Order: sequence, then structure tokens, then C-alpha cells
Amino acid sequence: MRFFPRSIAIRRFLSLGLVAILIRGSIPASFASAYNAHPKLIVVIVIDQFRGDYLERYRDQFGEGGFRLFLDHGANFTDCNYDYANTRTAPGHATLFTGAYSNGHGIIANEWWDPQKKKMVTSVEDDDTKLVGIAGETSGKKAGASPHNLLADTLGDELKLATQGQARVFSLSLKDRAAVLPGGFSADAAYWIEPKNGAWITSTYYRPDLPRWAQDFNSSDRAAKYWDRNWETNGEVLRSTAHRKSKDGSDAGFYEVIGSTPFANEYEFEFAKELVVYENLGTGPATDLLAISLSANDILGHQVGPDSPEMAAMALALDHELADFFNFLGHRIGLANIWIALSADHGISALPDAAKKLRIPAANLEAGKLEAQINAALASKFSPGHSASYIKLDYPVAWLDQSAFGAHTKEHDAETAVGEAMKQAGLRDYYTKSQLAEGEVPANALGKKFLNSYSPEGGWYVLGIPEIYTVGSSKGTDHASPYTYDTHVPLAFYGLPFHPGTYRTHAEPVDLAVTFASLLGINAPTHAIGRVLTEALAPPHHAEDSAGSTNGGAH
Repeated sequence: MRFFPRSIAIRRFLSLGLVAILIRGSIPASFASAYNAHPKLIVVIVIDQFRGDYLERYRDQFGEGGFRLFLDHGANFTDCNYDYANTRTAPGHATLFTGAYSNGHGIIANEWWDPQKKKMVTSVEDDDTKLVGIAGETSGKKAGASPHNLLADTLGDELKLATQGQARVFSLSLKDRAAVLPGGFSADAAYWIEPKNGAWITSTYYRPDLPRWAQDFNSSDRAAKYWDRNWETNGEVLRSTAHRKSKDGSDAGFYEVIGSTPFANEYEFEFAKELVVYENLGTGPATDLLAISLSANDILGHQVGPDSPEMAAMALALDHELADFFNFLGHRIGLANIWIALSADHGISALPDAAKKLRIPAANLEAGKLEAQINAALASKFSPGHSASYIKLDYPVAWLDQSAFGAHTKEHDAETAVGEAMKQAGLRDYYTKSQLAEGEVPANALGKKFLNSYSPEGGWYVLGIPEIYTVGSSKGTDHASPYTYDTHVPLAFYGLPFHPGTYRTHAEPVDLAVTFASLLGINAPTHAIGRVLTEALAPPHHAEDSAGSTNGGAH
């Protein structure tokens, strides 16, 4: 990992970022339009599990050119919250790029119960596709992934449609769902890693094999250099990536060992740079789009919580890595030709033990025990004397196996029974899928969050309302609540159309896609409900062109 002295970072930023700022005032009639490649490239950085308060918490420790590109020279919205309850990775990424919530895009969770298969399936797995880039005996055999569960299109899809496919759209992440959903249906490719060895893979949905540059990246074993290293800060070793065993006795893989360190972010940026170069992003006749979802923050955050020294060190390391990547983009394309957005898919609860020390109600629960308790309560009602598995619990959501209830039990009755059993097990309240489908919720802010969480996908289900700072894991912490610590995320923009400043007006992640679509002169995604963040847009410039007509500037 490269760390730069502050003086070098300042000179680098002045040579690239400040040039873009100066250019802002020297282009009186720069006309933003996806159709003529203004800008050449849009980059959306999504940091998995990056709370909205982190930017302010670490602001004084950030160097130049990373997060400060947004804080000092961009438009930063400090009051950005998801207006739904299902704050998980897959719904968050779908929301950012569709401009809709789950009741629009259909992605309710990372995984859900499939009534036909009678098992849990992930939000992106697709039996009609195969993985591409997997080596060895499993090559071409494992089910791939695609956006087939999306019920709405994305910013990238509208960009493709508007330019008749001339725009190029790519997305990448360590996680398949965080790569697939941002890219939408028409992405040129989405890339994620094979968890064990860290190799970059994709799906036959996009292409039959990896491009040569990606094959070369994997064959050169770029992942190897991140093994057997110490993550250090100020001379203190925070973590080691030495080879070790998993709980089940198998060799722990790249995702498990390296994923919770800043080396994982560095690895993603290393691949992203190759993608920009070899796919010639920012050089075509239309605006291109690159979505990068950084997973390391989430992998670490579940283990240590938002207030640990490791999380602070992760944020500061990422600051350096962002500065390096933006420096690369500046040299390659020019920051004046790029718009960049920063956000997150969800936040995270404080460690329950930390909250309890401050006399705030909090708890670590054991989801397995809760599931058994709920199933026992349901058995006493539906099959006295006979145990059965009626639900799978992904706290605080219960997925019902409707076949277990028998043919004569109606969905409404089964879900209500599950909800009542969940309340007996300690949840504050619940909403059933049947209720949400009929809009039967209180006309208040919490009711609206759960309406926005509805999806027709996933068979029968019940969305539980957890107590505050209460998570379903026996240790560490989690997200998936409707509370601000999970809904509050950053939303910041950098680029010529954006007037730098701190904006405390209310914003939501659904506003990102709509704002970019408006600036590009293209349609917003099909189900988008966000608003154009006009308060952060630079006043339009007007200048007479050679024919005497007037063009609007960046607006």
C-alpha cells in the first residue's frame, strides 16, 4: 500500500484537482451531455457499510485528494438517508443505481426463500448462466449471476439506451451482488472475485470468457502479494494476512483473510485501473460509467463495529487509496472530464456492548436460537406434537416455507402467525408481506419505510422491527434496521456541474441516479423516485455560439 507525505499529496492534488476547479471557471459554455461525451466518464464509488457520520468524524485526519476531493471541492450532502427498512447490501446497491426503493426495483434482501426450489437463493444467482474465470474442475459448472431479479432498469441502462449502446458501462466489487446490480441489464461486464483465491470472475450473462487483460491479471497472480502481510498503522500491527484455517477446518480464503483489511480495497483499485486502461474508458463518443463497490469496510465492520481503532485506520487507508485512484484518473483522462459520486449501501449499528456501557438498550442475539424458538411456537399452533421448520430467519426478516403450513393455510394467516411468534421472541413489531402489498401500514415515517421495503419477490415473508441497537449475531454487529445508524450514508459529488459546498438539505440515495440523468440529458431510470439535487448545481453559463444562439452551461 502506498502512503504519501502530505507535501507530495498536496502537490499532486494541486496539479490535478485544482486544475479541474480552475477549468470550471474558464469554460463559459461547457454543455453537459451524454451524447457528446461531456463528461467523458462518470465514476460512482460505493463504500459498503460506510456510515454517514464517518466523513465528519475523520475529516481532520484526511489528506488531500481523497475524501477531501468531495469535502473541500465537491458538493457534500450531510443529511442523506435511505427511506426504507431493509438496509442490506443488495437493496442498497440496487437503490443507488435505479433511483428507486425495493417496491420499485424488487430487490428486498441479499437472499430470500424460493418457493419452487424450497431453499434460500441469492439476489443475483441465475441458473441460466455459468461463472466465467473459475479455474479447475468447477470451471463452467457453477451457476452464474445476473440482474434478472431487478424489476427496474438502472442509470447505466438508460445511458446505454440513450446512446444506442455507445456508452460503456462496467461495475466491480469483491461481492457478486455489489457488482451485478449497479451495472444493470446492459452492462458491458460486471466483475467480482472468487472468494477462495481472489481471482476476478464474471458470468456468461455478460460474456463467454474473460477478456485477455483480465486473464492476464489473474494469471500473474496479483492476489498473492497481499498474503502474509501485516496491516500496520503507526508501528502497530492491526491484522495479519497470514494463511490460516477457517472455523470448519478448511483453508481460509482471500475474501475471509484479506477482505477485512485495506489490502482488499487496494486490490479492487488495482483491477479498476487495468479495466479503465484496457477497456479505454473515457475515450469514446459518449459518456462512460464505472461503478466501484468497495467491500472491505463491511467485512471488517461486522467484526469490530464502527468505533474501533481498526475502522478508523481503514477509513484513513482508504483515503490514501482514493487519492491514488483519483490521481490515476487525472493523468489518464483528466479530472475536468470526469464526474465522481460517493455513497454507501447502508450504515452499521454500534457494538451492542458499547451501547450498553452508555446505558442505551442494546443486545446481541443468537439468530439460530430465535429461529428455533419461532419454529417451536408455530409448531404448537400448526402441528402440535410434531416439530417442523416453518421459517428461515435472517434477522430481522423471517422467510416462510409456505409448503410447511399446509394447503389450507392462507398467506395472510401464516404471516400473521409468524409475526406474532416473532414478537414473542423479542422483536418490537412486524409487517407482513400481505399487509405491505395492500398498503396496510400507519401513515407515519416508519410505515413509509416498510412500504418502500416491499417486494413481490421471495414468496411469503415477515419484516420484523428490531429493538434499537439489537442485532441477530451473537457477537460483532450488523445492519438491516430502519434506524438512522443504518440508513444514514454519505452522498457527495465532484465535477464541473457541482457547486462546492456542504448541503444540509435532506437528500436520499435515490437522488443520485436522477441527478446524473438530468445532467446528462437522458431519461431517469424507469422506476426512479428521486429528485434532482438542484441546490448543488452550479448556475448555468450562457454564451453566444458562432451562430448567435445560446447554449445552457453545466446545469
